Amino acid sequence: MKFISPVKSKPPLWRRCFRTPGELRRMGVAGINARNGDFVLPLNPRALYRLVDDKLETKRLAEVEGIAFPKTYAVVGSSHETSKLEKMLEGVTSFVIKPTRGSGGKGVLVIDGREGRSYVKPSGALVSGDEIRHHVSNILAGLFSLGGQRDKALVEYRVRPTGGLTALSHQGAPDIRTVLLHGYPVMAMLRAATRESDGRANLHQGALGIGIDLETGVTTRAIYHGKPVERHPDSGVDLIGVQIPAWDEVLDISVTCHEMTGLGYLGVDVMIDETLGPLMIEVNARPGLAIQLANGVGLLKRLGPIVRQYETDPGATPAEKIAFSKAEFGRR
Repeated sequence: MKFISPVKSKPPLWRRCFRTPGELRRMGVAGINARNGDFVLPLNPRALYRLVDDKLETKRLAEVEGIAFPKTYAVVGSSHETSKLEKMLEGVTSFVIKPTRGSGGKGVLVIDGREGRSYVKPSGALVSGDEIRHHVSNILAGLFSLGGQRDKALVEYRVRPTGGLTALSHQGAPDIRTVLLHGYPVMAMLRAATRESDGRANLHQGALGIGIDLETGVTTRAIYHGKPVERHPDSGVDLIGVQIPAWDEVLDISVTCHEMTGLGYLGVDVMIDETLGPLMIEVNARPGLAIQLANGVGLLKRLGPIVRQYETDPGATPAEKIAFSKAEFGRR
């Protein structure tokens, strides 16, 4: 009888799609437990959270530090003020409404213009004044806020992205998320809107995550729903090899946010306006982990060298920290 060697079959689909915790750690991938237990909890004192969980407080700190941020048009804190919102916004054609204590892009409403008595979203959909007031009422009730506590609605300038980045984002301004440890930039990504995300740059709502080389500010890799892509799903525009404008200024703002908050591990979101340049949008004490997918690099592979550098030179200046990260993690 002729012997037939067994055919080597591929591993089952579940095995190709999932990794064990040990495998992920060997790949340098940080999970939520490692992020929280090794960095967030020991390096971010609970008393400092209020400085970044409340966007109004973060803006106050940024103003003291001379960091530019979107202008505030109105702050609505009661039902009485909600009824006067349209009058407060007379003459303002475009704006963004967000909860002051929101997270993950929840509760953000982007208005691109007006058409008669209606408001126009980036998608072209019309929103009535009653719908605007209803949305603000939901914000006040804490529907989108951390812990579900009552909140305030922040109405601010809508960033107009600089020309080079407009094509990367569908009907919305992309933002740049930079994660820092001890003031050292660890990793950065551009978050760009899609038709699915309705003009919002949040990955959980269908936006793109685009990895950025820390040394040059050039995009290197992109993901959409966790899977690598090279072109925008709506426009077909190339996502790789794009130079981020004012890259050094973006890094300067991010490092300054570490200095002003005292947080050891944080994420800083910056948008680049066509006329105002880089603007700080918000600071996050618990930045998400999708930035690893966008860059194709595990966070632990970069956090380790920074910990060692910090222990060696705890008094490094912001400029020295940026120079270290560029030299250590840049892709020449």
